Amino acid sequence: MTSAQPPNFSWVVPKKLAGMAMPRMPAHYQFLLENGIQHLVSLCERKPPHHDTCPGVKLHRIKIDDFCAPSMDQIKRFLSIVEEANSKGEGVAVHCMLGFGRTGTMLACYLVKERKITGVDAISEIRRIRRGSIETHEQEKAVVQFHHHIK
Repeated sequence: MTSAQPPNFSWVVPKKLAGMAMPRMPAHYQFLLENGIQHLVSLCERKPPHHDTCPGVKLHRIKIDDFCAPSMDQIKRFLSIVEEANSKGEGVAVHCMLGFGRTGTMLACYLVKERKITGVDAISEIRRIRRGSIETHEQEKAVVQFHHHIK
């Protein structure tokens, strides 16, 4: 099977964590696998199409409504999936519909925890890496509150 890079794909930490838009073709899953990503975290209300075409990529679902922020429990669940996968040398990709709002929010929370930086700095860094990320005030607030929660 040939592979194709999923839309809006980029690494936040090479070989460990990437963000992207919803995969739409079997070739997108093949791309993930070829690039060391064995876990796909879907933040959408519905499952991504063709997720069953590539059994090497395990789907994790954390449903968050579009333009909304994740709850503290959802953030912690996401981070534990990433931590567990990375501890085994397995990469993780996270997606929402277009890969900006919900995805950017989770990626910023990851940076808060891993790099021990403030929520504001994490938001700036994710927006530098993935232009257009974190779309609403509520999503920005979730990242800042997560920083205060783990301080």
